[in-house]
Amino acid sequence: MTVTRITQILFYKIIYNKRITFNSGFRSRGRFHFFLEKNAKVILGKNIFLNRDFSASIIESLIIGDNCIFGENVKIYDQNHIFKDKDKPIAQQGFNVKNVCIGRNCWIASNVTILKGVTIGDNVIIGANCLIYKDIPSNSIVTLNESLNIVKRG
Repeated sequence: MTVTRITQILFYKIIYNKRITFNSGFRSRGRFHFFLEKNAKVILGKNIFLNRDFSASIIESLIIGDNCIFGENVKIYDQNHIFKDKDKPIAQQGFNVKNVCIGRNCWIASNVTILKGVTIGDNVIIGANCLIYKDIPSNSIVTLNESLNIVKRG
């Protein structure tokens, strides 16, 4: 491992402290951001690759399994604004929160957005520009058309 790589990993560990678990084989290209609330926890499996402009906004929990790769501009959110009271500004109503879990050996392509409460199984491929708002079973390929098109692999 190069001095630059060791410095980069130490920098991430200092910034995110113990709220993010970086396992062996973590790699990134360009900028990535984790926006974490006070008690948020992120667990990254082994051999994770984050491409340019990856970001995750986490209030409670994000778990990513081993050997996952992420394309450019992937966004993950474990929350959504509450907007029940039309007489109160949305920014003052708080959030609905539900954990996000991504299985092992997944490829999440560029410009994918993953919303709260989603569980993505193992060996899943999610094509570019998809909005993932429901669970994806293991061994699936998701492509973008007028709705989510989920196809079992193999």
